[in-house]
Amino acid sequence: MQPPEGVTQLLIDWSNGDEKALAKLMPLVYSELRRLASNYLRRERQNHTLQPTALVNEAYLKLIDQKSARWQNRAQFYGVAAQLMRRILVDHARQHQAAKRGGSEQERLSITSAGQIGAKQLASEPAIDLLALHEALEELAIIDPQQSRIVELKFFGGLSIEETAEVLGIGHATVERDWKMARAWLRRKLE
Repeated sequence: MQPPEGVTQLLIDWSNGDEKALAKLMPLVYSELRRLASNYLRRERQNHTLQPTALVNEAYLKLIDQKSARWQNRAQFYGVAAQLMRRILVDHARQHQAAKRGGSEQERLSITSAGQIGAKQLASEPAIDLLALHEALEELAIIDPQQSRIVELKFFGGLSIEETAEVLGIGHATVERDWKMARAWLRRKLE
């Protein structure tokens, strides 16, 4: 496996216009992108039509379309990938809802457990109401954009406190504090 520094260097080279770097990068990050996609889909309804490979492929197409992106490190890259996957799934859920005219197959995220969860624990949780969570995150982004971004990076991206701090350029203690506050806010909002 390529060390994180190698991935970071390839991202920087890609940002500088080196197309060969992209060809070298994708085999190195594919398994992590597939893990992210699998975690997302594990929380979805049982009969979901998207498979992890399809979700990775859609996210990949959007990632390579990021012509003006200035990649700084692997944590930032995975954060953007997680955000893209979330948007793809939200769009897919909206289309599904529209087709069913307000179908009732969705299950709500247990917010009681959300106060104690991290991304790894969340993978074993039942399906969540992705649209409700998305709307709550959009509302949180208006109130506190940093907390919303922290939730997105940790919850959806599976980044650690350290990686999240690195992506956002803030201290670890700030990430921990905002993560706790955001979870509490989301718990109240989604209950």
